Amino acid sequence: MRASAARNLPALLLGLREEGFSGTVRVTGTPGGTLHLRDGLVGAIETPGAPTTTSTLLTSGRIGDEDWLAACAAQRDADLLGERLIADGLVGAAELEIICTAAVFDAAFAMSLGAPGSWELSDPEPTLLARPGVEPRQLTDETTRRIALLIRLWGPPGELTRVRPVPGMGVVEGPLSGRHEDVLNQVNGRRTARDIAFALGRGLYAVMLDLIRMQTLGFLRWETPTVPGGRPSTAPRVTPGRTPATGSPPVPSRTEPLPRRMPRGGEKGGK
Repeated sequence: MRASAARNLPALLLGLREEGFSGTVRVTGTPGGTLHLRDGLVGAIETPGAPTTTSTLLTSGRIGDEDWLAACAAQRDADLLGERLIADGLVGAAELEIICTAAVFDAAFAMSLGAPGSWELSDPEPTLLARPGVEPRQLTDETTRRIALLIRLWGPPGELTRVRPVPGMGVVEGPLSGRHEDVLNQVNGRRTARDIAFALGRGLYAVMLDLIRMQTLGFLRWETPTVPGGRPSTAPRVTPGRTPATGSPPVPSRTEPLPRRMPRGGEKGGK
């Protein structure tokens, strides 16, 4: 196989696209991952560095556990699970395509932040796929764009994945967006961007952008862990006061917790 002599993973994927390869690419490294290809297109990526489509759907509450298990029982072929979810009315076709495709881009981005390793090709393994899949060159271009943006906004993205935000000195003036509220409720000085992404079922890249934005507003600041490892804290957070951009003294802290949104019951839309 010509692609087997590729100098790096992007070159490998381009070669596999030319060959119309359908199968699995296991990549070692930190975080490493598993890429699922169909006809040379990347249909799914599983990596410890970012939530999968399954994690996104279940953790976010978009699909309930019982409904998910019922769909999996009815459709044993994971490659066709997406069609079953749509047929059962659990998610719309366009929405599922967006979620699956976004998870592929996010996982590729997460893998690019770690040390590269070797790879091995194997037969196809059934999994929930983006249809029809993502072109390898598009995947590489988007990953490069994301890294460049984060470098411009913050610095090396790999370092941003290791820092642990703590509550800052920002006071919420007016309603806080639900997305930012969810992220802030996870900030406790022990969770990394990756931890927050998995806790919320959201993309790592999106969480990193939100953290950068909220840091500029004073809602959080960066802190390295005082105790390596350990289980993330689940203690409730409160919203401190904010230091104005002019450098004047901090505003006294607000002591009550951030307002929480009520569960979105039967709402079918994504987060």
